[in-house]
Parts: sequence; C-alpha cells; structure tokens
Amino acid sequence: MKTSSDRILTTHVGSMPRPEDLADLLYKVEFSEPYDKDLFEATTRAAVDDIVAQQREWGFDIINDGEMGKTGYATYIQQRLDGFSGESSSIRFDDMSNFPEYRREQAKAAGTRRLNRPCCTSEVTVRDREPLERDIANLKSATANAGASDVFMNAASPGVITVFQDNQH
Repeated sequence: MKTSSDRILTTHVGSMPRPEDLADLLYKVEFSEPYDKDLFEATTRAAVDDIVAQQREWGFDIINDGEMGKTGYATYIQQRLDGFSGESSSIRFDDMSNFPEYRREQAKAAGTRRLNRPCCTSEVTVRDREPLERDIANLKSATANAGASDVFMNAASPGVITVFQDNQH
C-alpha cells in the first residue's frame, strides 16, 4: 500500500453512480427478472473500466470498482449468500422525517429505486462465488488497463447488513 509524507492519499468508499443501462440490468437481477447474462457481464465490465479510469483522472490514489457489479450497497448479498428470505421492515432515517416533501425530492433527484431487502432467516452460507470472482476479474482488468497499482474492493460488513436486513434467525 502506498504511503506519503507530503500529502494525504485519496480514495473513496462505497458505490459510485451506475450508468443507466447497468442500473436497469441490476434491477432485473435484484428482482430475479429475466435478463441477458452476456449483456450484463459486458455492461458491468465496461462500467468498471470507465469508473476506474475516472478515478485515475480525478487523482485518486487508491482505486475500487465503485460497486458497479452489485445491486445495492448492502442488498447484493442476497445474490451471493443463502439464509435470507422474506422482507425486512422499512427503514427511515429520522433526519428528514419532518420534511417529507424534501425527502421525496431528494429520492427523485437521486433516481432512487426500490431494492429487495430480505431478512436473515437461517444460517448464512455462501451460495455462489461467481459474482465475487467476476467482480475481482473486472477490477483486476480495469486497474491493469488504467495503470492503477493500489486497489481495494468494498464489501458489506455484517454490521451494515444488519442495518438494512432484519435478523430473524
């Protein structure tokens, strides 16, 4: 990992805005709707290439994939892990509760889409490593093409998952 004695190194954590064509495909994945897997993989790969190149242009020192291949910040786990079913209770952060119109406008401006939020209902086990392997391959390829040597991959921690998915196990 890089270190510096003359400046603060930069990175970011979390999702970057996804291109609309990828967001549409991810929404189909999220809700188990039919989709073209080859198109999904090519669109995801292109989005990762683009976001890695943009991070390099912006001057980021440590690069990630912007979570392009994930349906949501913490909900993507349902495609990769077993032990989740049903639906979690609605989450509302209180900072905008007194301003419902402002909340709606913010959601509209962000292009917020409803995500599936199942509950933890049984032991959590790995169901499918393929999405993880695809994410790693896409990030390795994109960072090699962009000349980025310091990279990391975001992953939802158990603590974050429990904020968005109820634990009923």
